[in-house]
Amino acid sequence: MARQQWTDMIVGDRMAVDREFAQQVTDSQFSRQEWGLIMTAVEFDIKHPTDDEQARLIADTSKVRQVMPEMENIQSQMNTMAGKSATKESKGIFSSIKDALGMGGGGGGIDEERLAAAERLAQEYADKLQTRLESNGKWERVRTAVQE
Repeated sequence: MARQQWTDMIVGDRMAVDREFAQQVTDSQFSRQEWGLIMTAVEFDIKHPTDDEQARLIADTSKVRQVMPEMENIQSQMNTMAGKSATKESKGIFSSIKDALGMGGGGGGIDEERLAAAERLAQEYADKLQTRLESNGKWERVRTAVQE
């Protein structure tokens, strides 16, 4: 079954988990806006859908790295609105412009710790979603749909 079809089966469950997961997002290092951006880059997959014991909902976070620069922009905007410095460390105006143009000498601009935290939080979300599907009796139907 195409990814779209089985993921359509769980839209209502995802909405419920979004509400239930809100506190974990609040307690994390990510704002709601950043979390929303992370989730646009996450796709879900089911590993071992034919195995009752090993079947698991997995958050495919391979595309999260691509949204990390935009997350830095969000964080910078939020800091600016809060009256804080727009960057974590004090940079000169020319360094900031060079970084914005992709000419900075930084290590690619990806905060690997934040990336890892985003990946962990996305998998926690997937685990909570799988638990909900199991408790509602939908997990087996979803696994069967993936196999078709």
